[in-house]
Amino acid sequence: MPRKTSLALAAATTVALPVALAVPALSHGFTNSPPSRSYLCGTHKVTNCGQVEWDPDGVEGPKGFPQSGPRDGTICAGADGRWSPLDDQRGGTGWPATKVTAGAISIAWRFTAPHSTTSFRYFLTKDGWNTTQPLTRAALDATPFLQQNYNGRQPSTTATHTGTLPARHGRHILLAVWDIADTGNAFYQCSDVDFG
Repeated sequence: MPRKTSLALAAATTVALPVALAVPALSHGFTNSPPSRSYLCGTHKVTNCGQVEWDPDGVEGPKGFPQSGPRDGTICAGADGRWSPLDDQRGGTGWPATKVTAGAISIAWRFTAPHSTTSFRYFLTKDGWNTTQPLTRAALDATPFLQQNYNGRQPSTTATHTGTLPARHGRHILLAVWDIADTGNAFYQCSDVDFG
């Protein structure tokens, strides 16, 4: 191979490799029952959501929640500025809320790119949390009310997890955390629910 061709190939590889590694994987999964903020934005039932309107299943951030992971106030967006409209409480009542009652609940996911999975965990805000402020750890019960362990297995194109929803009053956020087994990330989904 001529020297100029070798140099050009080496230069192209040097430029392309970091770019290829920096491109995030597209589309992974979201909760559609109860509908998450991501799902509502992706189906255009809610507008002014920014990039999440075109990529509702890409909301991921660092895993390790609640000990680490997204900082307080950025939990619904997975601490990623591209999804920051998901952290906006829109006055405390601006997101459509699903009517729920304490007791049995089924939470459904739709996946566009399943991953090797550690677990799915579900958290709920406490009574008295401030519905006008972005979600914080202090607003949530520290222990998930439901956890499904996958031990590295991949879900298929959908998954439904059934558990018992604790009793609450008024509007709350149900936080779903999909912990990926073979990366440093998790997917975060916030669903607004109303106990009445």
